[in-house]
Amino acid sequence: MKRTIRRDELRKMVPMSDSTIYRLEQRGDFPKRFALTSRCVVWDLAEVEAWIEARKGASNDVEKAPAPDVRQRKSRPVRDAA
Repeated sequence: MKRTIRRDELRKMVPMSDSTIYRLEQRGDFPKRFALTSRCVVWDLAEVEAWIEARKGASNDVEKAPAPDVRQRKSRPVRDAA
């Protein structure tokens, strides 16, 4: 029998907002939820765990975002060290 998880347990496993998870689902980049009843949606635990493992493997390939240019800040600008 497949084990399913509800939203609160999913949030503990995947620390993303509901809207981010929804967008990932819509793009096909996250396991789809399904309805057990009209008011209860769940995710397949095995699919979520497989997604997490795939993300772990791909995390080495992800480019890190560049550091922001603090000299362009409007509040608390940083002066050039000259």
